[in-house]
Amino acid sequence: MRSPTIFLSSIFSVTILPAMLTCIAFFCALSGNAQKFEGLAQTPPMGWNSWNKFACDGVNETVLRETADAMAANGMQQVGYQYIVIDDCWQTGRDSAGNIIVDASKFPHGIRALADYIHSKGLKFGIYTCAGTKTCAGRPASLGYEFQDARQYAAWGVDYLKEDWCNVLPNQNAEASYTLMRDALYKAGRPVVLSLCEWGSHKPWHWATNIGHLWRSCGDIGNNWSYQEAGDGGIYGGSVISNLDLQRGLEQYAGPGHWNDPDMLEVGNGVLSPDEERSHFTLWCMLAAPLMAGNDLRTMSAATKAILTNKDVIAIDQDPLGKQGYDVYYRDDLEVFVKPLQHGDTAVCLFNRGDEPKKVDLPWSTFHIGSGRTIRDVWRGQAQGTTSSSFRGEIAKHAVILLRLSK
Repeated sequence: MRSPTIFLSSIFSVTILPAMLTCIAFFCALSGNAQKFEGLAQTPPMGWNSWNKFACDGVNETVLRETADAMAANGMQQVGYQYIVIDDCWQTGRDSAGNIIVDASKFPHGIRALADYIHSKGLKFGIYTCAGTKTCAGRPASLGYEFQDARQYAAWGVDYLKEDWCNVLPNQNAEASYTLMRDALYKAGRPVVLSLCEWGSHKPWHWATNIGHLWRSCGDIGNNWSYQEAGDGGIYGGSVISNLDLQRGLEQYAGPGHWNDPDMLEVGNGVLSPDEERSHFTLWCMLAAPLMAGNDLRTMSAATKAILTNKDVIAIDQDPLGKQGYDVYYRDDLEVFVKPLQHGDTAVCLFNRGDEPKKVDLPWSTFHIGSGRTIRDVWRGQAQGTTSSSFRGEIAKHAVILLRLSK
């Protein structure tokens, strides 16, 4: 027998779903079972998503299997990457019972077989849906089918769900919509990390802590350094720099099990310079951002691999204290970020936003950091004295110096 929610959503017109979603979410919130899965994503999730490189046309079963093979063999799994996530375009329709239909031309062996293969590598499997009437690529979405889809995801062995925000109804309530999917996943019984991808339009950092494990805090990233694209209302990013800037002031909302998400990585996708790629990765680690690679892991260069697998930089992102870094200084294209770490350590990132190299001579007292702390250059793996004297150095354009200070 179908659940009452599915029964209601099948007999009422989609035009009254916004009000239904609010009522259902309120009803679910009153029950003892209305909650997200706790204990997941205690550090920012790490993995790979198909969209940035393969988008809709290029994603298929072979790509996913070979990507899992690559992640298990190239050192990424060993430094913490664990999720292989299909983004949009894996689905084609629904059958007469409302069950979602997998694109057999792209996934001839089905989703369960793919999930089993990824699990056999010691990795976890993620999938994509949307809270609207269709996905962003026009494929079947989950509005009105939340509980039915959640049961299907559980049967397939899904560990991570990204839920987008395209093609929503007028005045559709974001909090109610994502609460409904949260409750559907919980009722299905398989622990799933829920990634809210509504682009920060409704300021999810104010309401999503008890709904999802991470939420997009800006629009889609673009494979570019500083171009900013106009969005259709709400908050939009469009580049490494614009997405970075949209995180300012959000550090108070992040922590174990609930993270701000400035979107996936563009490292290794052929547009950013080597210094820009290193800066992109470093800044995301300073933000305690989810690290979802978006390049072709099967063919990436040694330089890209060295960035994505630097365990000392990753340790700053994955620090158990769970603090998001924040800027403490911004003058003449030099921006300084600070991130508190466990055991009293501090990560400091000096970032040259300008188009020319920059010499720096900064007294540590500027950042309210006392003397006598040891300094280590994280990317170089070298000791850099102590905070008893000013820090001096030169930073290339669009580059960073990443330091770890210890007592």
